[in-house]
Amino acid sequence: MTRDDVRALLGRHQDALNRHDVTALAGMYADDAVLVSPMFQTVRGRRAIAESFVRLFEVFPDYTLTVKDALFLAEGDRAAQFSTVTGTHRVELYGLPPTGQTIEYHAARLYTVVDGLIAAEQRIYDFAGVLERLEKTRVDRELALASVVQQTLMARTSSSGSFFEIVGASLPCRAIGGDFLEYRGLSSGAFGLAIGDVSGKGPAAALVAAMLQGMFAMVDEIPAAPGAMVARLNRALCRRGIAPRYATFFYGILEPDGRFTYSSAGHPPPLVVRGDRVELLTTGGPILGVFESAAYPSDSLVLAPGDVIVYYSDGVTDAETFEGEDFGMARLVEAVRRQHGARPRACVDGLLATVRAFVGTASSVDDATIAVLRYD
Repeated sequence: MTRDDVRALLGRHQDALNRHDVTALAGMYADDAVLVSPMFQTVRGRRAIAESFVRLFEVFPDYTLTVKDALFLAEGDRAAQFSTVTGTHRVELYGLPPTGQTIEYHAARLYTVVDGLIAAEQRIYDFAGVLERLEKTRVDRELALASVVQQTLMARTSSSGSFFEIVGASLPCRAIGGDFLEYRGLSSGAFGLAIGDVSGKGPAAALVAAMLQGMFAMVDEIPAAPGAMVARLNRALCRRGIAPRYATFFYGILEPDGRFTYSSAGHPPPLVVRGDRVELLTTGGPILGVFESAAYPSDSLVLAPGDVIVYYSDGVTDAETFEGEDFGMARLVEAVRRQHGARPRACVDGLLATVRAFVGTASSVDDATIAVLRYD
């Protein structure tokens, strides 16, 4: 065959590929043809090659091959064709589940032509970056799903009763994070609120946070002072043996008469706002998950109608500008004072807006959680 004959044959081959015409494609191969490709390994015989095309079009239902005339070489019965392939990833590919993403890769095809038919074909794919992008898409989707699950596990963002109103917001610096809020009405008629922050970020921290939240839900069913409840939680976490993971934690119970009893496990101290006075709630013990026998004393105070407690994680006070200056406790206290008299929703929104304005376009380096509890 002349060079032009080979070019014409491969032109028809390209046209059949783009039409997904398996019958036409099979008719261009010799009965004993051999196909070697990264996707199908070694395929022998016209029928098996036809089946490989069926599988190819299942993997890429919109498979399209583009060849530039300049990227064609032929000498004797040998030819080389260089092309670009595009398609949508809809079924498993090299162990990666479908992503629905359009991908593009370069391919080189080496042909041996005998008596007007393809006797041998070898495909070489340049997948540089393609598999990495597909894997990233898969991971991003799984993280997005995990984020939805985590938000479902989180407490309601707001709640109210005859003597209180609370609003909270948690903003992970990644798709999922290690902060959590949990609050509930107790059988005694009181209201309990917990905030926690697991060390680290991302999926590992989120898994530990979900586990800790589940533990809290179980131990909270047993009536106890906040300090005793936190101690139980600490022992349960220590016995799990998940070092070096640890967590800070704060738990408080608000009674209908305004008495608030609490205990902290190394968590940043919530702020109690009484008019223009701001106090810190510091009583407690060390972080959870380190010392199994640690003690966690409780303390209490009495709130007056209109008093507010502001819970937060260290992602708020540690928020940084590009220059490395952190938001800090002093700015938080000042921001809380400026929200004096605001209802919890407006207060949370105002505090988050203040933090965002401070950091500007700098990326978040930690999860940030704020909750505002008002005694009415």
